[in-house]
Amino acid sequence: MDTMENLDTAKAVEPAAETTEAAEASVETAQTLESAEAGKAAEAEQAVEASEGAAEAEVTPEAEQAAEAPAETMETEQAAEAPEATAEAEKAQETPAETMEDYKEELEASFRKISVGDIISGTVIDVNEDEVTLDLKYFAPGVIKAADLSNDPGFKILTDVKVGDVIEATVIRTDDGAGNIQLSKKEANEVLAWEKLQEYKEQETALDVKVAGIVPSGVVAYVEGIRGFIPASQLALSYVDVDDTWLGRQLQVRVITVDKSKKKLVMSAKVILREKAVEEHNHKISMMVPGTVMEGTVESLMPYGAFVDLGDGISGLVHISQISQKRIAKPSEVLSVGQKVKVKILNTNDHKVSLSMKALQEEMVDVDRTPEVREYTSGEKVSTSLGDLLKGIKL
Repeated sequence: MDTMENLDTAKAVEPAAETTEAAEASVETAQTLESAEAGKAAEAEQAVEASEGAAEAEVTPEAEQAAEAPAETMETEQAAEAPEATAEAEKAQETPAETMEDYKEELEASFRKISVGDIISGTVIDVNEDEVTLDLKYFAPGVIKAADLSNDPGFKILTDVKVGDVIEATVIRTDDGAGNIQLSKKEANEVLAWEKLQEYKEQETALDVKVAGIVPSGVVAYVEGIRGFIPASQLALSYVDVDDTWLGRQLQVRVITVDKSKKKLVMSAKVILREKAVEEHNHKISMMVPGTVMEGTVESLMPYGAFVDLGDGISGLVHISQISQKRIAKPSEVLSVGQKVKVKILNTNDHKVSLSMKALQEEMVDVDRTPEVREYTSGEKVSTSLGDLLKGIKL
């Protein structure tokens, strides 16, 4: 029995011993690991210190300049941007800020009172076949119907009215039902057009018109929407017969009669044509060179001289003192109408051509005065016989 109990006690002690040994082994393993980690930490610290030392040893002046370079670049960029910023600041100071004073006129215009019958002006902002829309600088736009624009039967709204045109018109209604102010240019013309026509007459303004109708003894054209008359005698430099070929022609005219009370407007194309003809005539004369010899035809005789037609619509005067070398009482003593003559240009003063026939005659006399050749005569009888020929020869 005792033997069995001892065996059991020994068996119980063995596991406990084994457990103690295992615990001791674990402690030793842990201590070993801690020692290894401590060694690694020390090695790491030594490595870091070595790296810092190497880094400090490798820093050179070139490296320091390289490190400072970005800072210098930033300073340069800032210095370059400084003038631009200054210029923008100065520009901002020079440009005054907008104030209510800048819009004072527009504000006053928008609050003004518009009544029926007023004549107001506006700028065209839209054109279509039915109407024209105006900017009146008012809270409501103005509208002119096509029928209220002109009395001219040749008027075409899409070609005769352009965006940007300024139109004066009479207020018909302050609200056409769509918030617009309805206007009429035709009614305004009855007041304003006659004043403009009077100005055209006083300033002798040249006007471009289109023949809109043919009437007995003349044609009809419109100016500022007012019907005007151009007599046949005023259509050209000479009288012309008026027919349908004149319809639609473009003419340049000048107002010669304005009578608002009688609604009478008369114009003339002839006065402008005459001025152009005189201008062209004077230009031709200015191109003539004194001393030039020309041929012409005597077209008229006057007590003081003869007028010679030189062609191309130019005539010159041969004063009686320049007709002949000999003294004459009147030009008809040596000249007749239709006679061809040669003349010399003396001058073109004041757009008048002065001619001379006498100067050419004097030149012809100078040419005819050649040295006289005297005929030689010996008084001896001329013979061609052999004896006469050998008479003076000694053999």
